[in-house]
Amino acid sequence: MRAVFGATSIAVLSYIGFDGISTLSEEAENPRRNILLATVLTCFAIGILSALEVYAAQLIWPASKPFPNTDTAFAYVAGHAWAPLFAVVGFTLLVANFGSGMGAQIGAARLLYGMGRSKALPESFFGAVDAKRHVPRNNVLFVGVLALIGALLVEVTIHRTTVCKVGDGESTLFCYGLGAEMLNFGALIAFMGVNLAAFVHYFLRQNQRTFLNLAAPLAGFLICLALWLGLSTPAKIAGVIWLAVGIGFGAWKTRGFRGTLINFDLPEEDGE
Repeated sequence: MRAVFGATSIAVLSYIGFDGISTLSEEAENPRRNILLATVLTCFAIGILSALEVYAAQLIWPASKPFPNTDTAFAYVAGHAWAPLFAVVGFTLLVANFGSGMGAQIGAARLLYGMGRSKALPESFFGAVDAKRHVPRNNVLFVGVLALIGALLVEVTIHRTTVCKVGDGESTLFCYGLGAEMLNFGALIAFMGVNLAAFVHYFLRQNQRTFLNLAAPLAGFLICLALWLGLSTPAKIAGVIWLAVGIGFGAWKTRGFRGTLINFDLPEEDGE
């Protein structure tokens, strides 16, 4: 079970990004309807596709045969089914990474803009909008530089050593598996928070005490908690350090949590 939960905690990465849809809610038409549908349908489609891909892969690849490279295992599975598919899947992954990277950069830049506009981060830098292109240019460049540095660190580490084991065993400082777990550390905490918020809002405050409003959020919280506990020790250590930095910044920003960190008031529409 420990191996299953450890692998599942990494597989959660397949879903990371669907929540980025909500960061573009101010740019969407009829966001109250379309953002909800887009988020749910994205999770639904990802779940079906991921399950089919993993099922097909375990049928094709012998269980006793190790992968030449676990980070690109599916490309080897495709090549095992039909040799030309190795290059096709490899090229597809390359193109998909461009799209995924651009989507993540846009979502992160937009999130930083919202935090800058709400004065949770320095507004002069993070809350600025380019007068010509009407985008948070500083944030786009900031996220791009961080992504570039991270990619170079991973590349340098991979060339220096081939040791990269997921879990509590030996691992390099920067490898894909560990990076995925570090990302999921915060994501799973956020998912737990969303489930608790739904429980508090509907079951407690709105007094809609139905079985669904009780069971669904609590089950979601417990599942995310089990996956979070399945993360490796290095990922937890790095996550706790980053969490402590965030709490420290919040304490400094609010003078010991005596003020408001973020203003949740919606911006006025054009012309209002």
